[in-house]
Amino acid sequence: MKVLALALLPALALAAAPAAPKRTAALLIPMDPPSESASVQMEGYMSDALGQFANFSVRKSSDLFGLPDDEAAQASLQRAKKGYEESVKSFDAKDYEDAEHKVRATMKELQTATAAMRSCSPLCDSLALYGAILQLRGDVEEAKLAIIDLIALAPTFELNPKRFSRDFITLRVQVATSRTSQLRGSANIKSRPAGARVYVDGEPQGYTPLTISAMTVGKHLVRIERPGFRQHGEVMEVTPDDVEVNANLSPTPAYKAYDAQLDRVAGDVGRTNVPSSAAVMNLGKSLKLDRALLGTVRAVGDGTSELTVSLFDTTSGKRLGSRRMVLQGDEFGQLKSEMERVVNQMVNTVEGGEKVVRSSDPLDGRAGTEDWGAEDRGGRTRQSEKKRSGKDPLDGVSGTEEW
Repeated sequence: MKVLALALLPALALAAAPAAPKRTAALLIPMDPPSESASVQMEGYMSDALGQFANFSVRKSSDLFGLPDDEAAQASLQRAKKGYEESVKSFDAKDYEDAEHKVRATMKELQTATAAMRSCSPLCDSLALYGAILQLRGDVEEAKLAIIDLIALAPTFELNPKRFSRDFITLRVQVATSRTSQLRGSANIKSRPAGARVYVDGEPQGYTPLTISAMTVGKHLVRIERPGFRQHGEVMEVTPDDVEVNANLSPTPAYKAYDAQLDRVAGDVGRTNVPSSAAVMNLGKSLKLDRALLGTVRAVGDGTSELTVSLFDTTSGKRLGSRRMVLQGDEFGQLKSEMERVVNQMVNTVEGGEKVVRSSDPLDGRAGTEDWGAEDRGGRTRQSEKKRSGKDPLDGVSGTEEW
């Protein structure tokens, strides 16, 4: 009997092991140019909602298609860092002519390194050094322009008093309080395709096409990224007049392969009367997915979109559920909650079914406030209901049910 028990132990342990999380992704296909930007935001919100489910291993677009660095920008950044170090050595040795020559070359190199920059260093450091050199040789007006750019990039950038003279530090304070530094301008940032995330001076600002108003005049670092495309960066010069940035993004081989399948997949997503899709099964195989929340987005009016979304078992191509809805934009930040609600309802219905209302009246016994904070995120409500022992009469009772 002991031998038999020992033989059964591995089998029992194997049977008790939880199933591996299903590899899942949310992928939305824009059906027209106005939908490109909105589809990326919706896709991100859906991915976040899918991540609430313990039985899903969510693969976002950045995981599937990557966010490749610009190798040329990386190389320029390394050369610029080395150039700045050499400039500082010359400056500290009071060889200002050599320092100016090297720091000019450094700033020129940085013009092509912006896609690899996550902060204003070493551009801010180089601008401070360049401004100090100009001030020392008596070119104060040019020094002020360098300081304006420095303030635009990093308003709180600190000048090292051990390196920079008191006169230059005082000049920086004067420029910071001048009328010129109070000027503002707007920037219109676009990309092809649209829906790319925009970072200005390292801070996220939104998705293209994007208009940023009331920007400080001077230089700003712009970085644009979209999963499946090479990152783009440039130095933007903001003036009191509007400026415009246009970026043509280069797709990766993985995204090109995905893009080639989109027409077939998009056609099957909208055919809700078709129970399965060979195109979806092929897509799941190429992306190594078990589940996929696939949808199409099209503009139907000013700021209004129509979303058709289906949950598929990509190993078989079987459609597990579908929804079609009209969305009224994101003016009040409601888009995230709407996407979360769609995901939760679809997945909860497929995975465990909806609750059955015993009364013939669906509103019987309901005060109307039950769902305000009761969204079943990640199926946790159903999971907790299954775990209740039933021994405690107050289990799951908040005390407000009779109000």
